[in-house]
Amino acid sequence: MTNQLWKFLAVAVALLFTVHLCSQQTAPTAENENGGKLDLGGRVIKAPTLPSAMSFAGEPVPLEVPDVAERLDRELLINSYLHTSTLLGLKRMQRYLPEITQLLKENDIPEDFVYLSLAESLFSQVTSPAGAAGFWQLMPDTARGYGLIVNSEVDERFHVQKATLAASRYLKSAKKRFGSWTNAAASYNRGMNGLDRALQKQKVGSFYDLYLNDETSRYLFRILALKEVLGNPERYGFVLPAEQGYQPLAARTVNVTSTIPDLPAFALAQHTNYKTLRLLNPWIKDYKLTVAPGKEFVLLLPKK
Repeated sequence: MTNQLWKFLAVAVALLFTVHLCSQQTAPTAENENGGKLDLGGRVIKAPTLPSAMSFAGEPVPLEVPDVAERLDRELLINSYLHTSTLLGLKRMQRYLPEITQLLKENDIPEDFVYLSLAESLFSQVTSPAGAAGFWQLMPDTARGYGLIVNSEVDERFHVQKATLAASRYLKSAKKRFGSWTNAAASYNRGMNGLDRALQKQKVGSFYDLYLNDETSRYLFRILALKEVLGNPERYGFVLPAEQGYQPLAARTVNVTSTIPDLPAFALAQHTNYKTLRLLNPWIKDYKLTVAPGKEFVLLLPKK
């Protein structure tokens, strides 16, 4: 035989031997419904265990009611396997959670409402197809009603602190109207008038006793699932070292009491650029900033 043929045979034998060894190894398996074995390819998918008890804003979730338990179970299944969203949420929480939690506390809003904001936006400055915007997904008229500026130059729904204060005012009004934080949270999705009509027509007093459209029916349970998963990430297999999270942005404040006609030029004069100015102040929507007489805006700029 030629040397080339010997080499070919040697390679062929080596490949056959490797295949034989691999076939002898035991792959992870599970029993199917007929008692047979299923090759899971190294992955085992497990359903998360439903908590034995849970509360929202200090109010117990009636998990003894079958449909309540199943609705929570559904959202827990979904959110415990939304790996990308969960990791992004955990990263962003390191940047924003301390500030938002403190603002809620100062305004007598239970800390659990931070998960409502996460359910709305995942701490992202997004705008919905319906026109709701910011961390708290406020509609333009609602935002204006709570004192926020919304126009072509400024949209304070994207101002984390001011939007959180506006959402807090709404939630306090809803709590006063409905008597519970659970109902207040549901009204954030349904609207106060919409929830009030549903409660009156169905002659009940609790969100958990209402028959609702799919979106509102699932809404509070999504919040509860986020509280459970993001509040106990390692229990659900999510491990995120602190250094991989998004840290608070170091910034200084500048009080602006007169109109800035050219924000890019202003940014350059402050030793930064327009992109950084917008990232630190996402409520700015234009290339100029008009300041009415007697008013002021506080801008965040990079620390020198």
